[in-house]
Amino acid sequence: MSRLQVNLLGVSMKNPVIAASGTFGFGEEYRAFFDPGLLGGISSKGLTLHGSKGNGGVRVWETPAGMLNSIGLENPGVAHFIERELPLMRRIPSALLCNMGGHSLEDYEQGAAMLDKADIDILELNISCPNVKAGGMAFGMEPATAADVVRRVRALCHHPLLVKLSPNAPDLIAVARAVEEAGADGLSLTNTFLGMAIDVDRRRAVFDNVYAGLSGPAILPLALRMVHQVCKAVTIPVVGLGGIATWRDALCFLMAGATAVQMGTAGFADPLAMPRAIEGLEKYCEEQGLQNILEIRGIV
Repeated sequence: MSRLQVNLLGVSMKNPVIAASGTFGFGEEYRAFFDPGLLGGISSKGLTLHGSKGNGGVRVWETPAGMLNSIGLENPGVAHFIERELPLMRRIPSALLCNMGGHSLEDYEQGAAMLDKADIDILELNISCPNVKAGGMAFGMEPATAADVVRRVRALCHHPLLVKLSPNAPDLIAVARAVEEAGADGLSLTNTFLGMAIDVDRRRAVFDNVYAGLSGPAILPLALRMVHQVCKAVTIPVVGLGGIATWRDALCFLMAGATAVQMGTAGFADPLAMPRAIEGLEKYCEEQGLQNILEIRGIV
């Protein structure tokens, strides 16, 4: 599949399709459906320094064109990941992206220092986590706070650094530029959009936290627009995600300027969505006479 081979931040991937963080576990959960080694990359379940049991109450709520989730970053913690999950992930012949977040600058720094010694290919830094010392506002909401956490992690991390942005930032372009200046090697966007659901029978919000993250086909046009804008505003590679369910969806993000894509929610409805997308992209290259899929990158 040389037609689909891409280079992301110096890491060679057999194709541009990456399993999105939080939707694919640590790589083994979908093996009953297909070989995870078919994927260009796998982004691990989001990690925090000390681990978390996640949110209580309802965690997932289906919507007409996607889903809302309030998982709360349930995860075993960085140390447990390095000891238990990482060796198993390394057996999969796909690029290994480790997704890490934190609720304080100290958490980010300690986690980054530990993962710097680990055998991962790319550190995907999630700056959508709430900063407990700033009243719960996510680190990625403002350019200054986003740049600060990226700068601190960059100083401790020698792996390629991919920073995952939140679409809920008031000025996403400013955040993207600030993060690039602070040392990010690349960007991934978008994370979920803030949404809400109400149980009319119980007359209350569905989620204990009231608001939750919306993903799935409903957000694709918004995510695509944001990826297009950010690709025009920065000079570093961008990984596009948000509602991608088919090879045509993936192609849209590549044409908008993305170097690779991530797929997540689609796999819940169709476990074979990602291998189908890879097959579709390969066929598209053959039919269009492309030597490499990235010949169409950024043509829009």
